Amino acid sequence: MRELILLRHAHAEPAAQGQADLDRPLSAEGLAEAEAAGRWLAQNKLVPDCVLCSPSRRTRETLEAVLGAVGYVEQRIEPSIYEATPGTLIGLADTHPEADRLMLVGHNPGLERLAALLHSGQSGDYRGMPPAGIAVLTVPPGTSLEPGIAQLSQFWWP
Repeated sequence: MRELILLRHAHAEPAAQGQADLDRPLSAEGLAEAEAAGRWLAQNKLVPDCVLCSPSRRTRETLEAVLGAVGYVEQRIEPSIYEATPGTLIGLADTHPEADRLMLVGHNPGLERLAALLHSGQSGDYRGMPPAGIAVLTVPPGTSLEPGIAQLSQFWWP
């Protein structure tokens, strides 16, 4: 089985006057959440083969904290994750069929809708993904990602 791990960024500071949304850093609470997410991934032996991360500061800082717990893995900043739709995220994930365990670090509503779409076949049937939440989806090997193909094997949040 192939696994797709979806990690939502941890809590971020509100935008300061004139600050771009992309530049918002993690809050102290967010840093603790991201570190907890990394510990959970390590304890559950869910170290990804490859990570694709949104370019926003809060997602990059979340990933840095996670990597502090799981160790170095191949990673790439992927601009299309920022404000992505589930379709965009599926297309992106499908370009990495060689990764047995791929992790996407991004934002809502894209991630929670992607989890719902892959699991239930409908992107409108989502329940929410809290900051630093992790959804682990298992996908049959050798298949393309499409609605309803995955099983939600684990869901965690701090």
